[in-house]
Amino acid sequence: MRAFLSVAFLAIGIAIGGAFPRVSEVVQGALAAAGLTNARAAPPTNAAMTKPATPAADDGHGHGEHGHEHAEGEPKPAGEHKHSDGEAKPEAGGHKHAEGEAHGHDEEGEGKIKMTAEQAAEQDIKLATVEGGILSRHLLVPGTITQDADRIARVPVRVIGTVSEMRKRLGEAVAKGEVVAVLDSREVAEAKSDFLTATVKADLEKTNFDRQQALWDKRISAESAFLNAKAAYSEATLRVDLARQKLSALGLNAAEVATSAKKDETTPNLSSLRRYELRSPLAGRVVERKVDVGTAVGKEGDPADVYTVADLSSVWIELSVPTTELSKVREGAKVTIVGGDDASRAEGKVVFVSPILNPETRSARVIVSLPNKDMAWRPGTFVTTEVEIAQDKVGVRLPKSAIQTIGGEKVAFVRTQEGFERRDVTIGKADDDAFEILSGLKPGDEVAVANSFVLKAELGKAEADHAH
Repeated sequence: MRAFLSVAFLAIGIAIGGAFPRVSEVVQGALAAAGLTNARAAPPTNAAMTKPATPAADDGHGHGEHGHEHAEGEPKPAGEHKHSDGEAKPEAGGHKHAEGEAHGHDEEGEGKIKMTAEQAAEQDIKLATVEGGILSRHLLVPGTITQDADRIARVPVRVIGTVSEMRKRLGEAVAKGEVVAVLDSREVAEAKSDFLTATVKADLEKTNFDRQQALWDKRISAESAFLNAKAAYSEATLRVDLARQKLSALGLNAAEVATSAKKDETTPNLSSLRRYELRSPLAGRVVERKVDVGTAVGKEGDPADVYTVADLSSVWIELSVPTTELSKVREGAKVTIVGGDDASRAEGKVVFVSPILNPETRSARVIVSLPNKDMAWRPGTFVTTEVEIAQDKVGVRLPKSAIQTIGGEKVAFVRTQEGFERRDVTIGKADDDAFEILSGLKPGDEVAVANSFVLKAELGKAEADHAH
C-alpha cells in the first residue's frame, strides 16, 4: 500500500513539475526529504527558493521574458540563449523600435490639411477675406400685412341715380382719372340744366348791357335803363357762378358740360344731361366691386361707392410690440420680413410707432412700410418680422458658416499655400448671420466660409490615421 501511495505522489509531482518548474523543485525536495524520491536529484538552490516569481510578458511560446531558468550545468535547448546586459530585449509586441525611429506620423503636420485650389473648388469650398463689420441685433415680432392706407381709395357716388355702366372687372388695372362707371341721374341733369340756362341768360344780359351802355354814352337813353341793364347782367353772372360751383361740387367740369351741350345739339336723341361719369381717384387695381348695373345709389341706405381701388406696389405690416420691448423700436429702423416660406424675405422700415397703448393687449401699434413691386405680399398674410434694435461695430466679423466645433473648441480653417490650417478662435458677440472674433484671426486672413465641414471631416481622418 505504501508503495502504491509513493508512486501516486511521484506521478502528481512530475505532472506539476512539468507545468510549474519552480513548484516542481520544491515538491521534489519535499518528497526527497520523506525518502519517496531518488536522493540523487539535485536539491533546489537558495536563489531558486528565495527569488520571488516575476511575471514576464509572453513571447508566444509560453516562456517568460528570458525563458525559464536552467539548472546549473544543465544544457540549454537549441535556439534558446540568454540576453546579455547590453543587448536589447525583445518587447511584448514581438519587436522593438530602433532608437530614434519615428513612431506614427510626424507631429509637424498636425492641424494642417493639404488641398489644392482645384480640389477645394470641386468640394465647393467658398473662401472669403476676414474683415470688420456690423453686427445687427434684432427683435422677433409677428405681424399682419395690410393695405397701405395712403394707397387705397373708393370710387364714391356723389349724386342720387342709377348705375347704367360698369366698365371694370375685379382685378383689372385702372389709371388715375379713368372712367370706371356711369350713372343716370336726374340730379345731375338739373345741375347741368341750371348751368346751361344761367350761361344763356348771362349772355343775353351782357348783350343788353352792352347796348344800353353804348346808348347811355351817347346820352340817347335814360340813365335808369342803363342801370337796370347793368343790374340784370350782374345778377345773371352771379347765377352762372353759382351753377358752376354746383357742378364742381358734383365733380363736373363746367367747360366739359358746355362742350357736351353743343354736341347734343347735333344728336338730340342722345342727351348727356343725365349722364354722370365716375372716375378713379388713383392708379391701381380694382380690389372690390360693390354694385351692379341698375343698382340705385346715392340715397340713404344705398351703396355710397361702386369700386375700391388699391395700389399694392407698397403695403403695410402691422406689428403689436409689447411694452417691455417698445423702447427698443425706433421709427426708421430696418425690418426684415419672413413669410410662411423661409425663402421669401424682404426688407422694409418702421414708419410709425403709436404713442398710445391698446388697453386690452397692452401693446403698441407699429407700422412697417414694405415695397411690393412684384405683388408677392398679399394683404391679410401673417408674417414674422425681425426688427433691428441695435448695431455693434466689430473689428473682425466672420459668418457663422465658417465656424466648426472640434473637441469642444471653436475653429476656423485658414487658407495656406499648401491647403488649409486649423485655427482656434475665441467668439464674442453674435447676430443672426455672423460672430465677432476676439482672437485667432486677423483682418486679411482668407477663411473657408462655405462647406467648411468638409475640412473638418478631412482633419478628423488625418488625426485618425495619425493615431494608428
